[in-house]
Amino acid sequence: MRGVDPEMGLTNFRRYTWWSLISVTVFFLAFSVRSRITDATVPVGVRLAAVAALALTVVAIVVSVSRRLPHTPRKPDTTPVRWLIAGSVGAITLGAILLALRDRGLWSFGPAMMVAIIATFLPPRRRWPLIIIAAAGVAVLGGITGQGSVLPAGLVVFSGWATLGMLWAWDVAERLNAARRLAAELAIKDERLRFAAELHDIQGHHLQVIALRSELAARLADADPARAATEMHEVRRLATDALRDTRAVVQGYRRVTLEEEIANATGVLTAAGIDARMRLDSPDALPDPGRHLLGLVVREATTNVLRHSDARHAEVGYRITDGLARLTIANDGVSERPAAGQGTGLRGLAERLTAAGGELTWRHDDDRFVVTARVPTEEM
Repeated sequence: MRGVDPEMGLTNFRRYTWWSLISVTVFFLAFSVRSRITDATVPVGVRLAAVAALALTVVAIVVSVSRRLPHTPRKPDTTPVRWLIAGSVGAITLGAILLALRDRGLWSFGPAMMVAIIATFLPPRRRWPLIIIAAAGVAVLGGITGQGSVLPAGLVVFSGWATLGMLWAWDVAERLNAARRLAAELAIKDERLRFAAELHDIQGHHLQVIALRSELAARLADADPARAATEMHEVRRLATDALRDTRAVVQGYRRVTLEEEIANATGVLTAAGIDARMRLDSPDALPDPGRHLLGLVVREATTNVLRHSDARHAEVGYRITDGLARLTIANDGVSERPAAGQGTGLRGLAERLTAAGGELTWRHDDDRFVVTARVPTEEM
């Protein structure tokens, strides 16, 4: 699932870039040879050779561009050296045929496009030197053959500029998408670290004192059994206090007010670069068990938004109508249906809400995913 562009997402942006580059390339390649292919004065063998060279060049460019624009946010596949070589052979053959037929200027378009495609697989510092060298080469060749130097060189430079510009935009979009994903993961890790630090701060003292008193009781077991027993009673009291405090920390983490839970969720989503909004009635009208269940739904849905979508917009709504508290979490950025393994957490929560007299449902509409939870407002 992808989504850098606010409306179309990274998948559609890739598709747009791919089709734009391929359609422009194929159009101008076909335009450069159309007059010679349809020219009855040109020998049939030459025309067939031009068509074959054109087809080889187009196929090589299509494969190479597909490799350059990966389907998922990752590094491009290994450079398709064989296809680049095949495309270069086709482009040079096509250019040579047009040059031999005295086709002024347009003979260089095929080689120009292959130079631009090859440049996209090079490190940034080597791209323009290659294009400049190629432009100078076709200018010299055009001058020697009397076919002109300016137009062939201009086609090479223009092709390189247009192609690199399109792919540069794609690279920037993919890097921004990767940064957004990283921000989402960091937001989740920060929350886990916060809870771990809070638990450590509260329990560290208890455990240290328990360890010291247990050691003292062990030393006194033979010499002063009565005092050892006193110490062990104190250890038991400390253990009970530690258990109570642990439960308090966990409940404080899991059973914050529903309003705070929603505010925390929108804060995490906002930190991940998502436009998150909330519309709330007063959650205090709902008993604690219901708030707890809805809080779990908020947390699970928020985690799913961060991990399984490329959302740009999210909305959390809560209202009470007809004795039911209704919570809705909706987000965009879902370009395909969730895999069968996803949503296990939602299914588990659905069973818990059903047991409490409520209901949890979710649906996938186009690029939107909507989770809806309902619980009764009476004590469960």
